[in-house]
Amino acid sequence: MLSFLFSLLRKSLVISINNSNSYGPLSYPIIGCLISFYENRRRLLDWYTDLLSCSPSKTIVVHRLGAPRTVVTANPTNVEYVLKTNFANFPKGKPFTEILGDLLGCGIFNVDGESWSTQRKLASHEFTTRSLREFVVKTLEEEVRDRLIPLLEEAAQHDTVLDLQEVLKRFAFDTICKVSLGHDPRCLDVSRPVPSLVRAFESAAEISAKRGTAPVFLIWKVKRLFRVGSEKKLREELGLIRGSVSEIIRNKRKLLEDTKCEKEGGGGGGGDLLSRLLLAGHEEEVVRDMVISFIMAGRDTTSAAMTWLFWLLSENRGAEKLVLDEIRKHDTGKTNNIVLSYEALQEMNFLKACLCESMRLYPPVPWDSKHAGNDDVLPDGTFVRKGDRVTYFPYGMGRMEELWGKDCLEFKPDRWFDEPGDQANWALMKPVSPFKFPVFQAGPRVCLGKEMAFTQMKYVVASVLSRFEIRPVSLDRPAFVPLLTAHMAGGLRVSVRKREAASNR
Repeated sequence: MLSFLFSLLRKSLVISINNSNSYGPLSYPIIGCLISFYENRRRLLDWYTDLLSCSPSKTIVVHRLGAPRTVVTANPTNVEYVLKTNFANFPKGKPFTEILGDLLGCGIFNVDGESWSTQRKLASHEFTTRSLREFVVKTLEEEVRDRLIPLLEEAAQHDTVLDLQEVLKRFAFDTICKVSLGHDPRCLDVSRPVPSLVRAFESAAEISAKRGTAPVFLIWKVKRLFRVGSEKKLREELGLIRGSVSEIIRNKRKLLEDTKCEKEGGGGGGGDLLSRLLLAGHEEEVVRDMVISFIMAGRDTTSAAMTWLFWLLSENRGAEKLVLDEIRKHDTGKTNNIVLSYEALQEMNFLKACLCESMRLYPPVPWDSKHAGNDDVLPDGTFVRKGDRVTYFPYGMGRMEELWGKDCLEFKPDRWFDEPGDQANWALMKPVSPFKFPVFQAGPRVCLGKEMAFTQMKYVVASVLSRFEIRPVSLDRPAFVPLLTAHMAGGLRVSVRKREAASNR
């Protein structure tokens, strides 16, 4: 019925808005691009990519009913201007913080100005400490050794089909909760039901993401006002999340007080981020919002990138063999137990190139937005009004021939080296502008956990690939679904077999 009404409306409206950028979607007075937006609602990423590909400046302007005027760009010069050059004029902005405010509160990823600056300095200090790095590696070793590998071994032994995406999501949730909260939800223990906290995070993230992609932007606000439908569900999930995290914080605070463990934040007694924040004397609400933000940031991003990489390697056996050769070169173990030191992980440049290539094609966060504080003009000449949303678009940027060449849709890890095809010169990856590849943002808000994420992904992929062959059971190309973090529709169902080279060591 809606499609029929839109068809009639399209025929009845013949005067389109004269956009400042004629390469945006077709728009009409009052309703903007509602018709084409609704028609492409199930393929928004590819729709935007198609529109950007036709624009000489790789920038388009989108008018949506009830939403700020949106400038979408895949132009690295524009991205640098927004994220770095004129950073002060492009904060997250109230429209964005409204969408995620109920979920992230006043956490670092959802605030601007002095609040962001204060949290950024605090988090930056903690993320650069050697003790946190050692704590992360220790956590990874334990989770891989005690849970992930036994789970895969059992699947291989009994010829069980696993949803690898679900396994990696559970792994990532355990890991980020241990690092952020010092709390073990035992999510990867598949003999137990999925913890209610995990389900609450997933549901809250999905509902919050759909606020930003609703064809009519005002609908979610009306639903929230009357506490109905998805907004009622969100309110319930947020109550569970905040209650659970607050209880963990109170228990942690009591433990620190009872044991008088003043040195725990420096690496003793656990070294998780929550302990460090509490020992620094911050209030419970601030700490709660910060750790919820860290959990959201680390919960699905690494698992999404690894899921797509395992699928891409199954489709590109030559690249998989090169990854295996690199792993075995750096393995310091003398038995069938693969041993990978932190230093060895840093030297695995081909594996890192594979991860970068996976995220270029399937970025965990396919788009991100800022809002103009004042009128401005982007380097490509696009006029930006005060209050406009400016969206940079990693998904579309990874598919621009002008940036990556005619083979931009192909998985080619050696494009990350100065001399593709020459393995002898793969000791160093070539520098690539973070504004051309902004999957970790760039500028003052560049992701603090970038190196931690690469360490985790390398460790997991190397540990799994060196022991097991991972093969999808379906030959169909999986679909890429954007929410707060993009994921593979329907999961990645795989068969698991022990790898001969590992079993015969």
